[in-house]
Amino acid sequence: MSNPSAPSPEMKAVICTRYGPPEVLHIRDIPRPKVQSDEVLIKIMATAVNSGDVRVRTLAVEGPMKLVMRLALGLTKPRKSILGTVFAGRIEAVGSKVTTMTPGDRVYGMTGFKFGTYAEYIALKEKSTIAPMPEGATFEEAASLIFGGQTAIYFLEKAKLPKKESPEVLIYGATGSVGTAALQIARHYGAKVTAVCSSQGESLVRGLGIGDIILYDKEDFTKTTRRFDCVFDAVGKTSKKQCAHLLKAGGVYKSVDGMEIATETRGQLQLLKELWECDKLQAVIDRSYPLEQIVEAHRYVEAGRKKGNVILRLNEK
Repeated sequence: MSNPSAPSPEMKAVICTRYGPPEVLHIRDIPRPKVQSDEVLIKIMATAVNSGDVRVRTLAVEGPMKLVMRLALGLTKPRKSILGTVFAGRIEAVGSKVTTMTPGDRVYGMTGFKFGTYAEYIALKEKSTIAPMPEGATFEEAASLIFGGQTAIYFLEKAKLPKKESPEVLIYGATGSVGTAALQIARHYGAKVTAVCSSQGESLVRGLGIGDIILYDKEDFTKTTRRFDCVFDAVGKTSKKQCAHLLKAGGVYKSVDGMEIATETRGQLQLLKELWECDKLQAVIDRSYPLEQIVEAHRYVEAGRKKGNVILRLNEK
């Protein structure tokens, strides 16, 4: 029999000790989570460092939104001290009431504002946003699909792209994690896609099958005479006022920077899995870091130069 008073095995996790620069992140040994009857324990093999993680760590918002964020996340430091929202890994154990997953299953998913994926293990409810990993994907590839993919699906569906006949779409910030996913998912929806990126990102965008490109370091994309059914700012650096004249009658402007926050669903994970398995979605990975280099990974993402995704490896076996 097991000893109920025995301490839980430990795991390594990244703790955000306060709001601030990358150096506020520290790796510590903490107890591994215990699994409740309706939960699964996931051994996380890979997660990603995304722009959203950086925003939470730095609390990089202005005006009244800073107070709102402090009230939501924590006054002087994140209430959820283990950041990270996406994961790919393996089911390690299941609770007595779990019926849809078994130990050894390869899964991926998102925790949203519950965070917690900068850790070697996480316990989640069976009904959480978890799904079987795409067949043939590595853990790093699977982790790279989630944040950008789910965000792109959310905003493009809100723009009603799937219901339009051959819509014309302009995607600004086409080389980030959301942008690279949006290019591919918009094409899946039958859209004619125009990408806005720098000259440095041109080859990446062309490699994703996009030939209509505006290089913002060579011309002002707002001066184009073309009109679009949707303008999607995948990095949050434009405004609706700045882009309104680019829209057709009834056209929609969407941006990741604003009050609208993308919600995550299992249906989105299933769509990403299907697109991967039929070669309509590529994983775009810029760099991959071991857990011990979490500060360097955050520093790189915060610099704003990444193309696609930055991966953090937690368990190597």
